[in-house]
Amino acid sequence: MLARQRQATILDRVRTAGGVRVTELAAEFGVSDMTIRRDLDALHDRGLLAKVHGGATVTDPGSTDEPGFHAKSVRQSAEKAAIASRAAELVRPGAAVALSAGTTTAELARRLVDVPGLTVVTNSLPVAEILHTAGRPDQTVVLTGGVRTPSDALVGPLAVEAIRSLHLDLLFLGVHGITERAGFTTPNLMEAETDRALVEAADRLVVLADHTKWGTVGISSIVGLGAADVLVSDDRLAPEARRVIDEKVGELVIVTGTGRATGRETTR
Repeated sequence: MLARQRQATILDRVRTAGGVRVTELAAEFGVSDMTIRRDLDALHDRGLLAKVHGGATVTDPGSTDEPGFHAKSVRQSAEKAAIASRAAELVRPGAAVALSAGTTTAELARRLVDVPGLTVVTNSLPVAEILHTAGRPDQTVVLTGGVRTPSDALVGPLAVEAIRSLHLDLLFLGVHGITERAGFTTPNLMEAETDRALVEAADRLVVLADHTKWGTVGISSIVGLGAADVLVSDDRLAPEARRVIDEKVGELVIVTGTGRATGRETTR
């Protein structure tokens, strides 16, 4: 297993269990205690966990905490890939779609490079770069202007004004957190405004969110749960979360870590 894959698994374990021990991880992965300590150091340096004697625990970020794009890219990588693969099935040749900023939408962009005649509007620098570098010559990529955030999103008045003049078939929205009360949230006030402009410009809203987003609250709400036509998540989404989302969202699509739909799809 590569160091990046091991670190992603460790981080997922910390978020699920609340903490890990060096000796247990070393035995599980068949590596030395020193290797695990280096993994924990790397994750700690990115602000993804808190080191304690003999292991590590989950951090407690505030509602305005905004990790960088690279820091988020190592989290739940298998789930994000599966969600992106399922979401790509919703895109048809010649469509005009928007991809918001986020690591899951970046995974989706990698799966759209071969779709003919696609027009993609995005406020994400990584998404635009992926499609510019690997996309088809008959694709059009529109990158909004704006102020760059830690998560490599372009936000603010310039982005909002550019988006408001557009009419899009579909928006794929990545979010920081989801709760029943706050809906879909972000830790960046200007990003929330930009995301709302994307929602208003699109005929359909598809939210891409792995199971860890449930129960997390950013400082600003984007839209309520009922605004989403489809939410794609993974099979580790908590039962309570599924119940609430079933009631609020048009369709809940659950995929396994391999990208296969489990069949648990509901339509309101």
